[in-house]
Amino acid sequence: MTPGDDPDLPAQDGVGEPDHWQRLWTPHRMAYIKGENKPDEDTGECPFCRIHRVGDAEGLVVARGITVYAVLNLYPYNPGHLMVVPYRHVADYPELTGEETVELATFTQRAMLAARRAADPHGFNIGINQGAVGGAGIAAHLHQHVVPRWGGDANFMPVVAGTKVLPQLLGETRAMLAQAWGELP
Repeated sequence: MTPGDDPDLPAQDGVGEPDHWQRLWTPHRMAYIKGENKPDEDTGECPFCRIHRVGDAEGLVVARGITVYAVLNLYPYNPGHLMVVPYRHVADYPELTGEETVELATFTQRAMLAARRAADPHGFNIGINQGAVGGAGIAAHLHQHVVPRWGGDANFMPVVAGTKVLPQLLGETRAMLAQAWGELP
């Protein structure tokens, strides 16, 4: 039975024909859409500045360095989606110090090695979105994305349901990647 066939279900006037697909609901994504975990408008406090001050499991921190840390993305594109983030609140790549630039690159390499050890991805997307217009969700604090990819990972789910399937809880993914990171030479 579809909306329109049952008087207890709302009609779909103006939105096209019912498609008979079942829906997978991802209410956790609404937090991102509504701007949760974005910089606080009243205090200006940045979530990346908060994350590194809490425990690793609570903050989803995989590894800590001297000038940067690696953290799981709270709203991942794929399983194991990490970000390498400077501790210092800095927005623009050219504003990084030499030490920060080197450690950001080194942590990006280690993130790839840890992901390969933990989950054997077939490839990666790596990048920095600069500024809101450039796609940065938190433009005020630089962060580099390291997104593991597998052949066929852009399967039918995004096409038919606008949904990504993440087969593991973020805490479990963090523990797995942190262990693999710790095993690196």
